[in-house]
Amino acid sequence: MKLSESLARWLGGGLGVIGGFLLGYFMVRGISTAHPGWAIIGLTTLEGLIFAYLGTPYVLGGWRKFNFRLTSTPLPDLLSGLLGLIVGLVVAVLIGAFVRDIQPYGIWVSAVLALLLAAQGASVGLTRRAELTSLFLGRSTEPDTHRVPAVLLDTSVIIDGRIFDIAKTGFLDMPLITLSSVLRELQTVADSADVTRRRRGRRGLDVLTEMQKEPSIDLQVTEDDSPPNGDIDTHLVRTAKRKGWAIMTNDFNLNRIARLEGVAVLNLNDLAQAMRPVAIPGEEIVVTVAREGKEPGQGVGSLDDGTMVVIQNGRRLLNQTITAVVTSVIQTSAGRMIFAEPSGAEPRRQPTRVKPREESA
Repeated sequence: MKLSESLARWLGGGLGVIGGFLLGYFMVRGISTAHPGWAIIGLTTLEGLIFAYLGTPYVLGGWRKFNFRLTSTPLPDLLSGLLGLIVGLVVAVLIGAFVRDIQPYGIWVSAVLALLLAAQGASVGLTRRAELTSLFLGRSTEPDTHRVPAVLLDTSVIIDGRIFDIAKTGFLDMPLITLSSVLRELQTVADSADVTRRRRGRRGLDVLTEMQKEPSIDLQVTEDDSPPNGDIDTHLVRTAKRKGWAIMTNDFNLNRIARLEGVAVLNLNDLAQAMRPVAIPGEEIVVTVAREGKEPGQGVGSLDDGTMVVIQNGRRLLNQTITAVVTSVIQTSAGRMIFAEPSGAEPRRQPTRVKPREESA
């Protein structure tokens, strides 16, 4: 147990002892002196210690979640929620003027009504900020069908880390959404007994932390509308389809499932593939013929970025660095493939001449 948690437990236990003692003391004062007052005070004090000591971690956990939501929620959403809370309290006061006169529970009913309407107003303010803004400012609420309103981040793309560098450049100007279920999955991976998985999970959490610190990145942590049942990938696809969001992932299977469900997918591997330098037919490239090709006479090499180059009539130039002329470029789902032919100025490998033995005299 951490030192801070242990101190919090004992501090909560001390407060529980004080509260239990005061409760027992006032109970003894309100009953007949025939009862053993010291026993009642002792029992209430002990109960206060036990309940406070055991309940402190739950109180601290709830406070951490509330503080995390408070610090991760954008300021416009907080202001909108505060406005909704104020409106809910105003409505509760207007209704409470009529309910308060009902005896003997009018005051309690009014207080419960105020809490419910305030919570409902804050919830409406947080979830309907765009509609409320358009209502008061006269802006159109029709969504732009040519623009993705937000992007859900998958676990794989968070652990990958490239999303942070891409978002810093400003090319992603839409909100990046991380569900609380994805955070729990990252935490599970970070707490894994396997060293590799633990390192990957901690890298993902570090990437999210750095993205939150970057003011130019609109990263939002959102609670799940419904708890995920089983596979997290299926939950992400359903959430994105219901909200009209896109999904950013590097997972091949999630990519296929989302596209089948009609959900837009942003794949960082596709982006990296598109950003590779394009070889133009007729252009000369320098490549090392590393191995034989599948077809007779072919040689195979690769560029510095890993693009495979197939050299026609290059088998005779194995293990040589040559200048080749690009003849065609083919783009496949597995990557880009370049076909080339050796330049006419390439020197051929000289055959080894066997020196004849001198004839004996």
